[in-house]
Amino acid sequence: MARTTLDIDLNRVEGDLEFQVDLDGKRVVDARCVGTLFRGFEQLLIGRAPKDGLVITPRVCGICGTAHLYTAALALERLAGLPVTPHATLVRNLCLMAENVQSDLRQSFLFFTPDFVHPRYAGQPLFAAIEAAFAPLKGSVVRSALTASRKVVELVAIFGGQWPHSSYMLPGGITRGATARDLIDCQDIVDQVIEIYERDIIGDSLDNWLALDGSDAFFAWLDKPAHAGSAIGLLTRFARGIGLQHIGAGARHFLSAGSWHDPQRWQPPYTDTPTLLAGGIYHADGGRLDPFSPEHINEHVRHSWYRPYPGGLHPFQGETVPDYQPDTDRYTWAKAPRYGEQVVETGPLADLLTGGDALIRSLQAREGPNAWLRQFARLRRTGLTLHFMKTHLAELGRQLGTPHYLPPPADAFETGEGYGFVQAARGTLGHWLQVNDGRISRYQIVTPTAWNASPRDSAGRHGHWEQSVIGLELADPADPVEIGHIVRSHDPCLVCTVHFVQRGERHRYGV
Repeated sequence: MARTTLDIDLNRVEGDLEFQVDLDGKRVVDARCVGTLFRGFEQLLIGRAPKDGLVITPRVCGICGTAHLYTAALALERLAGLPVTPHATLVRNLCLMAENVQSDLRQSFLFFTPDFVHPRYAGQPLFAAIEAAFAPLKGSVVRSALTASRKVVELVAIFGGQWPHSSYMLPGGITRGATARDLIDCQDIVDQVIEIYERDIIGDSLDNWLALDGSDAFFAWLDKPAHAGSAIGLLTRFARGIGLQHIGAGARHFLSAGSWHDPQRWQPPYTDTPTLLAGGIYHADGGRLDPFSPEHINEHVRHSWYRPYPGGLHPFQGETVPDYQPDTDRYTWAKAPRYGEQVVETGPLADLLTGGDALIRSLQAREGPNAWLRQFARLRRTGLTLHFMKTHLAELGRQLGTPHYLPPPADAFETGEGYGFVQAARGTLGHWLQVNDGRISRYQIVTPTAWNASPRDSAGRHGHWEQSVIGLELADPADPVEIGHIVRSHDPCLVCTVHFVQRGERHRYGV
Protein backbone atom coordinates (compact mmCIF):
# COMPACT_ATOMS: atom_id res chain seq x y z
CA MET A 1 0.00 0.00 0.00
CA ALA A 2 1.28 3.50 -0.83
CA ARG A 3 2.80 5.50 2.00
CA THR A 4 1.35 8.96 2.64
CA THR A 5 2.43 11.80 4.94
CA LEU A 6 0.15 13.95 7.07
CA ASP A 7 1.17 17.35 8.44
CA ILE A 8 -0.89 17.99 11.58
CA ASP A 9 -1.17 21.27 13.47
CA LEU A 10 -1.91 20.64 17.14
CA ASN A 11 -4.03 23.40 18.65
CA ARG A 12 -4.97 23.72 22.33
CA VAL A 13 -1.33 23.35 23.38
CA GLU A 14 1.05 25.90 24.89
CA GLY A 15 2.97 27.14 21.86
CA ASP A 16 3.20 25.94 18.26
CA LEU A 17 3.41 22.23 17.59
CA GLU A 18 3.20 20.22 14.41
CA PHE A 19 3.31 16.50 13.83
CA GLN A 20 4.33 14.87 10.60
CA VAL A 21 3.27 11.24 10.42
CA ASP A 22 3.84 8.71 7.67
CA LEU A 23 0.94 6.35 7.06
CA ASP A 24 0.81 2.92 5.51
CA GLY A 25 -2.90 2.76 4.88
CA LYS A 26 -4.29 4.08 8.15
CA ARG A 27 -1.41 2.96 10.36
CA VAL A 28 1.27 5.39 11.54
CA VAL A 29 4.65 3.93 10.57
CA ASP A 30 6.88 6.94 11.26
CA ALA A 31 6.53 10.26 13.07
CA ARG A 32 8.34 13.55 13.41
CA CYS A 33 7.47 15.95 16.22
CA VAL A 34 8.12 19.46 14.93
CA GLY A 35 8.73 22.33 17.32
CA THR A 36 8.35 25.37 15.08
CA LEU A 37 9.92 27.95 17.40
CA PHE A 38 13.49 28.54 18.61
CA ARG A 39 14.36 29.01 22.30
CA GLY A 40 16.64 32.01 22.69
CA PHE A 41 16.85 32.33 26.46
CA GLU A 42 20.10 30.43 26.91
CA GLN A 43 21.89 32.73 24.46
CA LEU A 44 20.21 35.79 25.97
CA LEU A 45 21.67 35.03 29.40
CA ILE A 46 25.31 34.69 28.36
CA GLY A 47 27.36 37.61 29.60
CA ARG A 48 24.80 38.76 32.15
CA ALA A 49 25.05 38.93 35.92
CA PRO A 50 24.22 35.57 37.56
CA LYS A 51 21.10 36.84 39.33
CA ASP A 52 19.63 38.14 36.06
CA GLY A 53 18.35 34.61 35.50
CA LEU A 54 15.91 35.14 38.37
CA VAL A 55 14.17 37.85 36.35
CA ILE A 56 14.62 36.51 32.81
CA THR A 57 13.87 32.81 33.12
CA PRO A 58 10.38 33.22 34.68
CA ARG A 59 9.49 34.87 31.35
CA VAL A 60 10.25 31.63 29.52
CA CYS A 61 6.60 30.68 30.03
CA GLY A 62 3.40 32.35 31.18
CA ILE A 63 2.16 29.13 32.80
CA CYS A 64 5.17 27.83 34.74
CA GLY A 65 7.10 30.98 35.70
CA THR A 66 7.24 29.91 39.35
CA ALA A 67 8.91 26.65 38.34
CA HIS A 68 11.59 28.48 36.33
CA LEU A 69 12.17 31.02 39.12
CA TYR A 70 12.53 28.25 41.71
CA THR A 71 14.92 26.26 39.52
CA ALA A 72 17.06 29.33 38.76
CA ALA A 73 17.35 30.09 42.49
CA LEU A 74 18.33 26.49 43.25
CA ALA A 75 21.08 26.57 40.61
CA LEU A 76 22.59 29.70 42.17
CA GLU A 77 22.34 28.22 45.67
CA ARG A 78 24.13 25.08 44.57
CA LEU A 79 26.82 27.14 42.81
CA ALA A 80 27.56 29.15 45.96
CA GLY A 81 26.74 26.48 48.56
CA LEU A 82 24.15 28.73 50.18
CA PRO A 83 21.87 27.50 52.98
CA VAL A 84 18.11 27.98 52.76
CA THR A 85 15.79 28.19 55.76
CA PRO A 86 12.81 25.81 56.15
CA HIS A 87 10.56 28.90 56.16
CA ALA A 88 11.72 29.85 52.65
CA THR A 89 11.49 26.30 51.27
CA LEU A 90 7.94 25.92 52.59
CA VAL A 91 6.81 29.12 50.84
CA ARG A 92 8.61 28.17 47.63
CA ASN A 93 7.01 24.72 47.62
CA LEU A 94 3.56 26.14 48.33
CA CYS A 95 3.77 28.53 45.41
CA LEU A 96 5.00 25.82 43.04
CA MET A 97 2.18 23.54 44.21
CA ALA A 98 -0.38 26.27 43.55
CA GLU A 99 0.98 26.87 40.06
CA ASN A 100 0.90 23.16 39.26
CA VAL A 101 -2.68 22.76 40.50
CA GLN A 102 -3.93 25.61 38.31
CA SER A 103 -2.09 24.20 35.31
CA ASP A 104 -3.34 20.65 35.82
CA LEU A 105 -6.97 21.75 36.16
CA ARG A 106 -6.84 23.97 33.10
CA GLN A 107 -5.03 21.39 31.01
CA SER A 108 -7.51 18.68 31.94
CA PHE A 109 -10.70 20.61 31.24
CA LEU A 110 -9.70 23.32 28.77
CA PHE A 111 -7.20 21.40 26.62
CA PHE A 112 -7.84 17.65 26.97
CA THR A 113 -11.56 17.02 27.46
CA PRO A 114 -12.73 19.31 24.59
CA ASP A 115 -11.76 16.46 22.26
CA PHE A 116 -14.47 14.37 23.92
CA VAL A 117 -17.19 16.56 22.36
CA HIS A 118 -15.81 15.89 18.87
CA PRO A 119 -18.63 15.04 16.41
CA ARG A 120 -17.13 11.57 15.94
CA TYR A 121 -18.28 10.67 19.45
CA ALA A 122 -21.86 11.96 19.19
CA GLY A 123 -23.21 8.40 19.19
CA GLN A 124 -21.40 7.36 22.36
CA PRO A 125 -23.72 6.50 25.29
CA LEU A 126 -22.12 9.08 27.60
CA PHE A 127 -21.99 11.89 25.05
CA ALA A 128 -24.80 13.98 26.56
CA ALA A 129 -23.20 13.84 30.01
CA ILE A 130 -19.79 14.59 28.53
CA GLU A 131 -21.15 17.64 26.71
CA ALA A 132 -22.89 18.94 29.83
CA ALA A 133 -19.69 18.61 31.87
CA PHE A 134 -16.93 19.38 29.37
CA ALA A 135 -18.31 21.59 26.58
CA PRO A 136 -15.65 24.29 26.04
CA LEU A 137 -16.24 27.29 28.32
CA LYS A 138 -19.82 26.15 29.02
CA GLY A 139 -19.63 22.76 30.72
CA SER A 140 -20.26 22.62 34.44
CA VAL A 141 -16.87 21.07 35.23
CA VAL A 142 -15.08 23.52 32.95
CA ARG A 143 -16.57 26.45 34.84
CA SER A 144 -15.66 24.92 38.21
CA ALA A 145 -12.11 24.22 37.04
CA LEU A 146 -11.71 27.81 35.89
CA THR A 147 -12.92 29.07 39.25
CA ALA A 148 -10.53 26.81 41.15
CA SER A 149 -7.56 27.59 38.90
CA ARG A 150 -8.07 31.33 39.27
CA LYS A 151 -8.44 31.01 43.03
CA VAL A 152 -5.37 28.87 43.71
CA VAL A 153 -2.86 31.21 42.05
CA GLU A 154 -3.93 33.95 44.46
CA LEU A 155 -1.63 32.12 46.85
CA VAL A 156 1.35 32.90 44.61
CA ALA A 157 0.34 36.56 44.49
CA ILE A 158 0.29 36.72 48.30
CA PHE A 159 4.01 35.96 48.45
CA GLY A 160 5.13 37.11 45.00
CA GLY A 161 2.98 40.20 44.50
CA GLN A 162 1.81 38.93 41.12
CA TRP A 163 1.41 35.86 38.97
CA PRO A 164 2.77 35.05 36.45
CA HIS A 165 6.36 36.30 36.11
CA SER A 166 6.94 36.74 39.85
CA SER A 167 10.42 37.48 41.23
CA TYR A 168 10.18 36.86 44.98
CA MET A 169 12.71 34.02 45.31
CA LEU A 170 16.36 34.92 45.89
CA PRO A 171 19.47 32.81 46.42
CA GLY A 172 19.23 32.21 50.15
CA GLY A 173 15.47 32.48 50.55
CA ILE A 174 12.51 34.69 49.68
CA THR A 175 11.91 38.45 49.71
CA ARG A 176 9.59 38.44 52.74
CA GLY A 177 8.45 35.96 55.31
CA ALA A 178 4.94 34.68 55.89
CA THR A 179 2.67 36.38 58.41
CA ALA A 180 -0.29 35.11 60.39
CA ARG A 181 -2.61 36.94 57.98
CA ASP A 182 -0.91 35.23 55.03
CA LEU A 183 -1.60 31.87 56.63
CA ILE A 184 -5.28 32.65 57.14
CA ASP A 185 -5.65 33.81 53.53
CA CYS A 186 -3.76 30.82 52.14
CA GLN A 187 -5.73 28.33 54.21
CA ASP A 188 -8.96 29.86 52.92
CA ILE A 189 -7.74 29.58 49.31
CA VAL A 190 -6.69 25.94 49.68
CA ASP A 191 -9.92 25.03 51.49
CA GLN A 192 -12.00 26.57 48.68
CA VAL A 193 -10.07 24.70 46.00
CA ILE A 194 -10.32 21.40 47.91
CA GLU A 195 -14.09 21.92 48.20
CA ILE A 196 -14.38 22.30 44.43
CA TYR A 197 -12.06 19.36 43.83
CA GLU A 198 -14.06 17.09 46.16
CA ARG A 199 -17.48 18.21 44.89
CA ASP A 200 -16.90 18.36 41.14
CA ILE A 201 -13.68 16.52 40.25
CA ILE A 202 -13.79 13.36 42.39
CA GLY A 203 -17.24 13.32 44.02
CA ASP A 204 -15.72 12.16 47.31
CA SER A 205 -13.54 13.33 50.17
CA LEU A 206 -9.87 13.94 49.50
CA ASP A 207 -8.93 11.44 52.19
CA ASN A 208 -11.02 8.67 50.63
CA TRP A 209 -9.63 9.44 47.18
CA LEU A 210 -6.01 9.31 48.29
CA ALA A 211 -6.65 6.10 50.25
CA LEU A 212 -7.38 4.19 47.00
CA ASP A 213 -4.37 1.92 46.69
CA GLY A 214 -4.98 -0.46 43.79
CA SER A 215 -6.79 -0.97 40.50
CA ASP A 216 -9.45 -3.25 42.00
CA ALA A 217 -10.22 -0.71 44.72
CA PHE A 218 -10.45 2.06 42.13
CA PHE A 219 -12.86 0.26 39.79
CA ALA A 220 -15.02 -0.71 42.76
CA TRP A 221 -15.01 2.97 43.80
CA LEU A 222 -15.96 3.95 40.26
CA ASP A 223 -19.10 1.80 40.40
CA LYS A 224 -20.72 4.13 42.93
CA PRO A 225 -23.03 6.69 41.24
CA ALA A 226 -21.54 9.77 42.93
CA HIS A 227 -18.08 8.78 41.79
CA ALA A 228 -19.12 7.66 38.31
CA GLY A 229 -20.77 11.03 37.69
CA SER A 230 -17.82 13.10 38.90
CA ALA A 231 -15.40 14.68 36.45
CA ILE A 232 -12.81 11.95 37.03
CA GLY A 233 -15.53 9.33 36.71
CA LEU A 234 -16.88 10.70 33.43
CA LEU A 235 -13.39 11.20 32.04
CA THR A 236 -12.42 7.65 32.95
CA ARG A 237 -15.56 5.95 31.67
CA PHE A 238 -15.59 7.87 28.39
CA ALA A 239 -11.85 7.64 27.74
CA ARG A 240 -11.87 3.91 28.34
CA GLY A 241 -15.03 3.57 26.25
CA ILE A 242 -13.21 4.98 23.21
CA GLY A 243 -10.09 2.93 23.90
CA LEU A 244 -7.58 5.45 25.26
CA GLN A 245 -6.27 2.83 27.66
CA HIS A 246 -4.88 0.97 24.63
CA ILE A 247 -2.92 3.76 22.90
CA GLY A 248 -0.05 6.14 23.55
CA ALA A 249 2.39 4.00 25.56
CA GLY A 250 5.56 5.61 24.29
CA ALA A 251 9.00 5.16 25.80
CA ARG A 252 8.12 3.10 28.92
CA HIS A 253 10.85 4.75 31.04
CA PHE A 254 9.76 7.51 33.42
CA LEU A 255 11.93 10.36 34.71
CA SER A 256 11.40 12.44 37.83
CA ALA A 257 13.94 14.47 39.78
CA GLY A 258 11.68 14.27 42.85
CA SER A 259 8.80 16.48 43.90
CA TRP A 260 9.01 19.29 46.50
CA HIS A 261 12.24 19.83 48.36
CA ASP A 262 12.19 18.67 51.97
CA PRO A 263 12.12 21.88 54.05
CA GLN A 264 14.06 20.31 56.92
CA ARG A 265 16.76 18.63 54.84
CA TRP A 266 17.33 20.87 51.80
CA GLN A 267 20.73 22.26 52.81
CA PRO A 268 24.35 22.34 51.57
CA PRO A 269 26.38 20.55 50.38
CA TYR A 270 23.46 19.41 48.16
CA THR A 271 25.12 16.09 47.44
CA ASP A 272 21.77 14.31 47.65
CA THR A 273 18.27 15.36 46.63
CA PRO A 274 15.91 15.11 49.63
CA THR A 275 12.39 15.51 48.23
CA LEU A 276 8.99 14.67 49.67
CA LEU A 277 8.17 12.43 46.70
CA ALA A 278 11.11 10.36 45.54
CA GLY A 279 12.67 10.87 42.15
CA GLY A 280 14.29 8.31 39.92
CA ILE A 281 13.89 6.39 36.68
CA TYR A 282 10.93 4.04 36.77
CA HIS A 283 10.87 1.23 34.21
CA ALA A 284 7.37 0.15 33.20
CA ASP A 285 8.57 -3.31 32.24
CA GLY A 286 9.34 -4.94 35.56
CA GLY A 287 8.45 -1.97 37.77
CA ARG A 288 12.07 -1.24 38.70
CA LEU A 289 13.03 2.15 40.17
CA ASP A 290 16.61 3.35 39.71
CA PRO A 291 18.02 6.42 41.50
CA PHE A 292 18.04 9.75 39.68
CA SER A 293 21.56 10.80 38.67
CA PRO A 294 21.84 14.21 36.97
CA GLU A 295 25.20 13.35 35.41
CA HIS A 296 23.43 10.93 33.04
CA ILE A 297 21.52 13.74 31.29
CA ASN A 298 22.69 14.70 27.81
CA GLU A 299 21.23 16.48 24.80
CA HIS A 300 21.47 15.55 21.12
CA VAL A 301 21.00 17.86 18.12
CA ARG A 302 21.51 15.44 15.22
CA HIS A 303 17.94 16.04 13.96
CA SER A 304 17.49 19.56 15.34
CA TRP A 305 18.18 22.96 13.78
CA TYR A 306 21.29 23.69 15.84
CA ARG A 307 24.99 23.85 15.11
CA PRO A 308 26.00 20.19 14.95
CA TYR A 309 28.09 18.41 17.52
CA PRO A 310 28.73 14.66 17.84
CA GLY A 311 26.63 12.49 20.14
CA GLY A 312 25.02 13.95 23.23
CA LEU A 313 26.45 16.63 25.52
CA HIS A 314 25.77 17.14 29.20
CA PRO A 315 24.23 20.59 29.81
CA PHE A 316 27.47 21.79 31.45
CA GLN A 317 29.15 21.17 28.07
CA GLY A 318 26.12 21.93 25.93
CA GLU A 319 25.38 24.78 23.57
CA THR A 320 22.31 26.26 21.94
CA VAL A 321 23.48 27.84 18.68
CA PRO A 322 20.73 28.00 16.05
CA ASP A 323 21.54 26.62 12.60
CA TYR A 324 18.37 26.44 10.54
CA GLN A 325 18.80 23.82 7.82
CA PRO A 326 15.61 23.43 5.77
CA ASP A 327 15.18 20.57 3.31
CA THR A 328 17.43 18.25 5.31
CA ASP A 329 16.70 15.42 7.74
CA ARG A 330 16.69 17.99 10.58
CA TYR A 331 13.12 18.90 11.44
CA THR A 332 12.64 20.71 14.77
CA TRP A 333 13.89 23.45 17.08
CA ALA A 334 13.60 21.04 20.02
CA LYS A 335 16.72 19.22 21.17
CA ALA A 336 16.72 15.54 22.09
CA PRO A 337 17.46 15.10 25.83
CA ARG A 338 18.36 11.58 26.85
CA TYR A 339 19.01 9.92 30.20
CA GLY A 340 22.12 7.95 29.32
CA GLU A 341 20.92 6.05 26.28
CA GLN A 342 17.27 6.02 27.31
CA VAL A 343 14.34 7.88 25.82
CA VAL A 344 12.11 8.84 28.76
CA GLU A 345 8.73 10.31 29.60
CA THR A 346 8.32 12.95 32.28
CA GLY A 347 5.18 14.46 33.82
CA PRO A 348 2.55 13.55 36.43
CA LEU A 349 2.55 9.85 35.53
CA ALA A 350 6.31 9.75 36.07
CA ASP A 351 6.02 11.75 39.31
CA LEU A 352 3.60 9.27 40.84
CA LEU A 353 5.35 6.14 39.55
CA THR A 354 8.72 7.19 40.99
CA GLY A 355 7.03 8.64 44.09
CA GLY A 356 5.42 5.28 44.92
CA ASP A 357 1.70 6.06 44.47
CA ALA A 358 0.15 2.62 44.94
CA LEU A 359 -2.91 3.26 42.76
CA ILE A 360 -0.96 4.57 39.78
CA ARG A 361 1.61 1.79 40.02
CA SER A 362 -1.19 -0.79 40.15
CA LEU A 363 -2.99 0.66 37.11
CA GLN A 364 0.27 0.84 35.17
CA ALA A 365 1.10 -2.77 36.02
CA ARG A 366 -2.40 -3.82 34.90
CA GLU A 367 -2.47 -2.16 31.46
CA GLY A 368 0.87 -0.45 30.88
CA PRO A 369 1.32 3.26 30.23
CA ASN A 370 -1.39 4.80 28.06
CA ALA A 371 -3.16 8.04 27.19
CA TRP A 372 -6.01 7.59 29.71
CA LEU A 373 -3.70 6.71 32.60
CA ARG A 374 -1.46 9.68 31.86
CA GLN A 375 -4.38 12.09 32.09
CA PHE A 376 -5.85 10.28 35.08
CA ALA A 377 -2.50 10.57 36.88
CA ARG A 378 -2.57 14.33 36.37
CA LEU A 379 -5.83 14.65 38.31
CA ARG A 380 -4.64 12.14 40.90
CA ARG A 381 -1.55 14.30 41.41
CA THR A 382 -3.78 17.36 41.88
CA GLY A 383 -5.38 15.73 44.92
CA LEU A 384 -2.02 14.72 46.35
CA THR A 385 -0.70 18.25 45.82
CA LEU A 386 -3.66 19.77 47.66
CA HIS A 387 -2.99 17.40 50.55
CA PHE A 388 0.65 18.54 50.70
CA MET A 389 -0.46 22.18 50.57
CA LYS A 390 -2.49 21.62 53.73
CA THR A 391 0.44 20.01 55.55
CA HIS A 392 2.82 22.73 54.35
CA LEU A 393 0.57 25.46 55.69
CA ALA A 394 0.43 23.73 59.06
CA GLU A 395 4.24 23.52 59.16
CA LEU A 396 4.59 27.12 57.96
CA GLY A 397 2.50 28.18 60.95
CA ARG A 398 5.21 26.76 63.20
CA GLN A 399 7.86 28.71 61.28
CA LEU A 400 6.34 32.18 61.69
CA GLY A 401 8.97 34.62 62.89
CA THR A 402 11.91 32.43 61.84
CA PRO A 403 14.38 33.69 59.18
CA HIS A 404 13.16 33.68 55.60
CA TYR A 405 16.36 34.95 53.94
CA LEU A 406 20.06 34.36 54.58
CA PRO A 407 22.04 36.98 52.63
CA PRO A 408 24.87 35.49 50.54
CA PRO A 409 28.41 36.87 50.70
CA ALA A 410 29.18 39.70 48.27
CA ASP A 411 31.46 37.46 46.18
CA ALA A 412 29.19 34.39 46.23
CA PHE A 413 28.60 34.36 42.47
CA GLU A 414 32.00 35.29 41.08
CA THR A 415 32.83 31.88 39.66
CA GLY A 416 31.55 28.31 39.66
CA GLU A 417 28.74 26.17 38.33
CA GLY A 418 25.40 25.03 39.64
CA TYR A 419 22.19 23.34 38.66
CA GLY A 420 18.69 22.91 40.00
CA PHE A 421 15.63 20.74 39.42
CA VAL A 422 11.96 21.02 40.24
CA GLN A 423 8.92 19.10 39.14
CA ALA A 424 6.96 21.61 37.09
CA ALA A 425 3.38 20.95 36.01
CA ARG A 426 4.58 19.04 32.96
CA GLY A 427 7.48 17.20 34.60
CA THR A 428 11.19 17.54 35.31
CA LEU A 429 12.67 20.99 34.72
CA GLY A 430 16.42 21.57 34.97
CA HIS A 431 18.62 24.68 34.82
CA TRP A 432 22.41 24.59 34.55
CA LEU A 433 24.67 27.67 34.72
CA GLN A 434 28.38 28.40 34.74
CA VAL A 435 29.84 31.70 35.91
CA ASN A 436 33.26 33.23 35.23
CA ASP A 437 34.42 36.59 36.58
CA GLY A 438 30.93 37.41 37.80
CA ARG A 439 29.24 36.81 34.43
CA ILE A 440 27.24 33.88 33.06
CA SER A 441 29.34 31.94 30.55
CA ARG A 442 26.83 29.16 29.90
CA TYR A 443 23.15 28.66 30.73
CA GLN A 444 21.19 25.61 29.67
CA ILE A 445 17.52 24.79 30.32
CA VAL A 446 15.99 21.36 29.75
CA THR A 447 12.22 21.54 30.00
CA PRO A 448 9.67 18.74 30.48
CA THR A 449 8.35 19.16 26.94
CA ALA A 450 11.90 18.95 25.59
CA TRP A 451 12.09 15.44 27.08
CA ASN A 452 8.69 14.40 25.76
CA ALA A 453 8.71 16.19 22.38
CA SER A 454 12.28 15.35 21.47
CA PRO A 455 13.18 14.35 17.93
CA ARG A 456 15.35 11.39 16.99
CA ASP A 457 18.78 11.43 18.59
CA SER A 458 22.24 10.65 17.21
CA ALA A 459 21.50 6.93 17.30
CA GLY A 460 18.21 7.38 15.42
CA ARG A 461 16.02 6.67 18.45
CA HIS A 462 12.65 8.41 18.19
CA GLY A 463 11.54 10.75 20.96
CA HIS A 464 8.81 9.75 23.39
CA TRP A 465 5.86 11.43 21.63
CA GLU A 466 7.03 10.03 18.31
CA GLN A 467 7.18 6.54 19.80
CA SER A 468 3.74 7.01 21.35
CA VAL A 469 2.03 7.48 17.97
CA ILE A 470 4.01 5.03 15.83
CA GLY A 471 1.85 1.95 15.28
CA LEU A 472 -1.37 3.86 15.92
CA GLU A 473 -4.31 2.94 13.65
CA LEU A 474 -6.30 6.03 12.63
CA ALA A 475 -10.03 5.73 12.10
CA ASP A 476 -9.98 8.67 9.68
CA PRO A 477 -6.60 10.01 8.43
CA ALA A 478 -8.33 13.24 7.39
CA ASP A 479 -9.33 13.83 11.02
CA PRO A 480 -6.65 12.22 13.24
CA VAL A 481 -8.24 13.01 16.60
CA GLU A 482 -6.44 10.04 18.18
CA ILE A 483 -3.11 11.83 17.83
CA GLY A 484 -4.64 14.81 19.62
CA HIS A 485 -5.69 12.58 22.53
CA ILE A 486 -2.18 11.13 22.91
CA VAL A 487 -0.20 14.33 22.60
CA ARG A 488 -2.53 16.45 24.74
CA SER A 489 -2.41 13.83 27.49
CA HIS A 490 1.15 15.12 28.05
CA ASP A 491 0.12 18.81 28.34
CA PRO A 492 2.56 20.10 25.69
CA CYS A 493 4.40 23.35 26.44
CA LEU A 494 6.27 24.34 23.31
CA VAL A 495 6.64 27.93 24.49
CA CYS A 496 9.00 26.57 27.14
CA THR A 497 10.86 24.45 24.63
CA VAL A 498 11.39 26.81 21.67
CA HIS A 499 10.89 30.52 21.05
CA PHE A 500 11.45 31.74 17.48
CA VAL A 501 8.73 31.91 14.85
CA GLN A 502 9.54 30.27 11.53
CA ARG A 503 7.61 32.26 8.95
CA GLY A 504 6.00 30.74 5.90
CA GLU A 505 2.73 29.42 4.59
CA ARG A 506 1.57 26.01 5.76
CA HIS A 507 -1.21 23.72 4.70
CA ARG A 508 -2.11 21.41 7.55
CA TYR A 509 -4.83 19.37 9.14
CA GLY A 510 -5.85 21.07 12.40
CA VAL A 511 -6.49 18.81 15.40
